Amino acid sequence: MTALPVIVGMGGINAAGRTSFHQGYRRIVLDNLAGDARQETFLGLATLMNLVSLQEGELKDQHGNSIKQSDIEAQFGEQIIAGTLIRKIEKNHFDVDATPWQQKMTLTLSDEQAIVFEARRRDLPQPVPSSWLIEDITDKKVKVTIAAELDIKHDSTRDNPIKAAGQLPTGFDPAIMYNSRYQPRGLQATIFAATDAIRSTGLDWQQIMNSVEPDQIGTYSASVAGQVNDEGFGGLIRSRQQGERVSTKQLALGLNTMSTDFINAYVTGNVGTTFTTSGACATFLYNLRAAVNDIQAGRTRVAVVASSECAITPEIIEGFGNMGALANEEGLKRLDNTETVDHRRTSRPFGENCGFTIGEGAQVAILMDDALALALGADIMGAVADVFVNADGVKKSITAPGPGNYITMAKSVALAANILGTEAVQQRSFILAHGSSTPQNRVTESLIYHRVAQTFAIDNWKVAAPKAYVGHTIAPASGDQLAMALGVFSHNIMPGITTIDKVADDVYDQHLDIRTTHYQCTDMDIAFINSKGFGGNNATATVLSPKVTMEMLAKRHGSDVMNAYTVANNSVAAAQASYQQQADLGQYDLIYRFGDGMIEENDIVISETDMQIPGFDKAISFTKTNPYQDMF
Repeated sequence: MTALPVIVGMGGINAAGRTSFHQGYRRIVLDNLAGDARQETFLGLATLMNLVSLQEGELKDQHGNSIKQSDIEAQFGEQIIAGTLIRKIEKNHFDVDATPWQQKMTLTLSDEQAIVFEARRRDLPQPVPSSWLIEDITDKKVKVTIAAELDIKHDSTRDNPIKAAGQLPTGFDPAIMYNSRYQPRGLQATIFAATDAIRSTGLDWQQIMNSVEPDQIGTYSASVAGQVNDEGFGGLIRSRQQGERVSTKQLALGLNTMSTDFINAYVTGNVGTTFTTSGACATFLYNLRAAVNDIQAGRTRVAVVASSECAITPEIIEGFGNMGALANEEGLKRLDNTETVDHRRTSRPFGENCGFTIGEGAQVAILMDDALALALGADIMGAVADVFVNADGVKKSITAPGPGNYITMAKSVALAANILGTEAVQQRSFILAHGSSTPQNRVTESLIYHRVAQTFAIDNWKVAAPKAYVGHTIAPASGDQLAMALGVFSHNIMPGITTIDKVADDVYDQHLDIRTTHYQCTDMDIAFINSKGFGGNNATATVLSPKVTMEMLAKRHGSDVMNAYTVANNSVAAAQASYQQQADLGQYDLIYRFGDGMIEENDIVISETDMQIPGFDKAISFTKTNPYQDMF
């Protein structure tokens, strides 16, 4: 039998908030929530944003005043809403109204026929230009006379034409939650996301590790740009140009493998598979595909699938902006025929739009094979039937779309129809669209859905687009889509695209259901997670609902196994409820095992048949067969 990869936990952070227990999803559909769900969402965001904290067993605001959970919305609701989702870029990133840059300037000779200034001797360039005359003033100071033009650069600012982004909630600061040691923001977010995902399972991680052989656990993760903040590649590239020193950490911490490495080294202690692949905007799905394939083949039984990207920097924004890919102030003003831009509505998938909006975030999903998940009593949030990846073939532009996404979407829908039947696909499936919010994407992506819908006789195919709310987080973007899909499965609220007034006229929506408001939907069985990345990196995942997954598992494993699972799941559900309550109160207890539990290599025991690793109950078994027997 092919193992079924099931989702047993998901955590993370993006502009909507925390991923576990659908907090970020609930922020997006907040207007459709009432009662406890609405109160819990405001409480969790208030503590996440450090507006409220638990002190001496009591909720208090920043001034030490006691506050009831039921009063949080009234007191902080507007601030929480304003400080989440897409909004004007905040100054902790950079000042978009006065973005620093270096202004070039040529100094020409004055009437004195020379440029004269004084400087410290240590500040002179080496070697001193031949046109410079140096005269000593003191031991440390010199007079410089230049009988020629002088090119200089000086600090200046400019009005940035791109002013909005999907930023992590205002006030959220993972650096203060653990000993972050000047790590880049993306890696701090990774530590938070991995902890959130692991704790969301309701299972003890050591118990999980001891349930399988050590090499049957895998971490699959990447970012695209790498860590481009000052602590990573950003500082590495900028430091010398700004007259500063490059640190010993900036190169290593900047690598796009670091989210994988940090999870292994500081969170899980994994000694099994470690895997990193980048596929532009489809990066999360690329890594999910590797994990799913390994679980199906029996090579991996527990997979941590992750992506992180915190790239809201002037350089990255200017790079995308100069490509014409980002929504800018002038374009938005023209669309709305106004001089005042609504920064909450810069991302407009499938509407009249002018470019995407960059976002930041980290997403982590925990997957297991179905037998292990049942044995441990894990909460099953759904299953990933498969992930398809296809390229575009020959291209004239590396950024233009192509035929690869037709292949991935058609394969995904065909697989779902083969598993659950055409009626389930036609009536109870929905799409989490790439929905980047560019004029080209709205046409090309909708045409793919239109043609696939025609082929499989699908009408009113529901389409949601998370980038309208959290922006385009690049590497973890399809993780944002997966998080929204799990939220829909849980709450039966389909997020509309509320940032658009109507679907654009050139969108192929004859068979699609794209709404501008959130709405109640019946139980959904299938979610198609679709991603279209620069360079021809296309991917689509077929994700099955928890209800359908449990029905499939019951048929495969029988009533005795399912009854035992129900008993084991009781304690897991209690642990999940406990973590949700703690997380909503801001008690995350981040896992950061810096040097904790290091393996002493001399204690590794090796035999001809297996290897025993200290700290793991089970040994790693060596193969006892020759897979190429037929060649001998």
